[in-house]
Amino acid sequence: MDALPIWMASLEDEDAAFIKRFVLASGSLKEMAAQYGVSYPTVRLRLDRLIQKIRLSEETEADPYVALVKRLAVEDKLDFDTAKLLISSYRKAKEV
Repeated sequence: MDALPIWMASLEDEDAAFIKRFVLASGSLKEMAAQYGVSYPTVRLRLDRLIQKIRLSEETEADPYVALVKRLAVEDKLDFDTAKLLISSYRKAKEV
């Protein structure tokens, strides 16, 4: 059996459980909201953040600083907007 893809291996148990419930609910955010007892926008926000985590974990980065910022964002130690701002500012400063 092949190893799990990097994006799957980097998921926390709670994120993997969310994905499983999402698949079993046939992708219905309305049903997910009912299962979790939260509003539709709350489930949508959680899904959006999970998508961001997966995208970041799939991107390979040679620059150690950018890799660190991305890892902190994936681990929820830094919000995604701040991570984007830090990376963007860092790359602009390197261009000068």
